[in-house]
Amino acid sequence: MAGAASALFLMDIKGHVLIWRDYRGDISATEAESFFTKLIESEGDPAAMDPVVHENGVTYMFVQHKNLYLMTASRQNCNAASLLLFLHCVIQVLKHYFEELEEESLRDNFVVVYELLDEMMDFGYPQYTEARILSEFIKTDAYRMEVAQRPPMAVTNAVSWRSDGIRYKRNEVFLDVIESVNILVNSNGQIIRSDVIGELKMRTFLSLYSSKKGRISLFAAVACQNVKPLIWVEAQVEKFSRSRIGIMVKARSQYKERSYATNVEIDLPVPSDATNPNIRTSMGAATYTPEIDAIIWKIRSFPGNKEYLLRAEFKLPSITAEDGVPERKAPVRVKFEIPYFTVSGIQVRYLKIIEKSGYTALPWVRYITMAGEYEIRLF
Repeated sequence: MAGAASALFLMDIKGHVLIWRDYRGDISATEAESFFTKLIESEGDPAAMDPVVHENGVTYMFVQHKNLYLMTASRQNCNAASLLLFLHCVIQVLKHYFEELEEESLRDNFVVVYELLDEMMDFGYPQYTEARILSEFIKTDAYRMEVAQRPPMAVTNAVSWRSDGIRYKRNEVFLDVIESVNILVNSNGQIIRSDVIGELKMRTFLSLYSSKKGRISLFAAVACQNVKPLIWVEAQVEKFSRSRIGIMVKARSQYKERSYATNVEIDLPVPSDATNPNIRTSMGAATYTPEIDAIIWKIRSFPGNKEYLLRAEFKLPSITAEDGVPERKAPVRVKFEIPYFTVSGIQVRYLKIIEKSGYTALPWVRYITMAGEYEIRLF
């Protein structure tokens, strides 16, 4: 089987990452953005270059659509033609949903884009690429831009970053209350760092309002400190013989039962010479990823006050002594999102849109807590 893609990136004309989906955890957005911006600076127009570039053990494949670049990256021996075809399929699907595919439509529909990328590729392998099939189970409303014919900008004296004539089916304002939880626990179980960074962001979809496109950050500050870890991870290493060990991991949610975390991902380090994995979980799915010497445990929905188990057994040919259990210094990394929940308890009491022309506009307030720098050292 051909190698899989590690990640998919949607970038603006300057090579800055707008949206990305990490499928295998071995290439970061910073790494990809740094490569592509250097490529633009050194070579000029990427559209005139080869669409496949290999650098530092990573193969980058990209295509251009208007003011956007779509790029996949892989550390494996992948089928470049297949992944380039997949990128063109992504373009067609996004055009089906948004009518016009450009930077603004991506920013306005980032939730739908992430849903589509999750369905179109699984662990780096293409899945559904037909818009008609995807429309059957992804029915989230997308914002379609309806741009009317208008005179040139020089005649109207309009601002350059906002096109005239944009009309939305629904006029809405979203105020997002986002809290990022930063946790650092040492190998003795002591909490070294525990704080929450809060941020208010606003996105507007108002037909007659000249707002900069995308999400506007209104405020950011430390919301609270000394918070209890929302997801706690414990691990025990068992040695069954001179060349076989087992790892038992407990993941426990420490928030109220009525809340639930989504897209939970726990990265568990394993010895670099581990082979023949046998992994079982009480919830979710776990995959051994030898490229990064880790088990990736994914749980779609993690209710509050719950505990789930993972058991894994490995062969370790390097073990020769009875007490020779290899140690790993890499930390356990945890990712999650908890909608409709804040650690600090902050609430927006009042949000009103004043619009003199009389059309109806709806204000929405959304709360979400997510993992920031969340690391637990176990071994």
